[in-house]
Amino acid sequence: MINKPIIIGIGELLWDMLPTGKKVGGAPVNFAYHASRLGAAGYAVSAVGKDALGDEIIQEIDKVNINPVIERVDYPTGTVGVELNEGIPAYTINEGVAWDYIPLTEAMKQLAKRADAVCFGTLAQRSEVSRNTIQALLSCVPVDSYRILDINIRQHYYSEKVITDSLRSSNVFKMNDEELILLKKLFKKQPFTDEEVCHYTPEGLSYIKTPVVNAVDTVGAGDSFTGTFISTVLHGKSVEEAHQSAVDRAAYVCSQAGAWV
Repeated sequence: MINKPIIIGIGELLWDMLPTGKKVGGAPVNFAYHASRLGAAGYAVSAVGKDALGDEIIQEIDKVNINPVIERVDYPTGTVGVELNEGIPAYTINEGVAWDYIPLTEAMKQLAKRADAVCFGTLAQRSEVSRNTIQALLSCVPVDSYRILDINIRQHYYSEKVITDSLRSSNVFKMNDEELILLKKLFKKQPFTDEEVCHYTPEGLSYIKTPVVNAVDTVGAGDSFTGTFISTVLHGKSVEEAHQSAVDRAAYVCSQAGAWV
C-alpha cells in the first residue's frame, strides 16, 4: 500500500462546451481529479493557450487541488462542443489547439520518474508533438508502476500504429464496449465471450453488472472509473474491491452533471 500515490494524467486539457455551460474536461485531467478524490496526489500534464480560457482553466484546476504541470503555448486553449442525446454525449473536437503541442520539459520527466501510475490515451497523440512527449514521458515511468492506456477513441483521431505503439507502452488497458468492437474489427480478432473480456489475468476474473441510475449525462464516467480503480488498488485493496468502488463511482458521476462531482 502506498500512503499517497503519485498519479498522473497526460494529454488533452480543454473546455467541454456543454448545453448548460462550459466545464473543464479531458480524460487525463478527469482521471487525475477522481484519483485525487481518493487520497492520491493527482497531477495534470498538458498545455493551454496564453489566453483567457487558459487562465480560467488553470484557476479551476487549482480549486480542486490537482497539481498542474501545464505549459502555456502559442495555440488556443482547447474546446470541445458537446451535445447530449438522452444523456449520451456527442463531441465536436477542435484541432490545432494547445494540447496538440505539449512540450517535453525537465519538470515533466522528473515527475514521471516518481509516478506510481500514469494514464494516457490516443486522442492527444493525434499530433506528432504531443505524441512524442507522451511516449518520452512513458519511458521515464518506473517499470513497476502502472501505465494505463485509456484508449478513448474519438472521431477519426486514431490509427492502428498509434494504438499498437500505445499498447506496447502500457501494462493496463481500459476500453468500453464500443471501443472493443472497433478494435476487434481493426485487428481482425474473433469476438470475445463475456467471460473472456472480464479476465484481468489468466486466472483472475471480475464482473459487476452495470447499475441502473437516473443518468443526467455520462461525461467523464469512464475517467472516474479508471481514476477510482487505480487509486483504490494503490491503496492496497484487491482488484475485486477496486472494481466495485470504480463501478459505484462511475454510476454516481452518471447521475450528476459534468465530470467533476
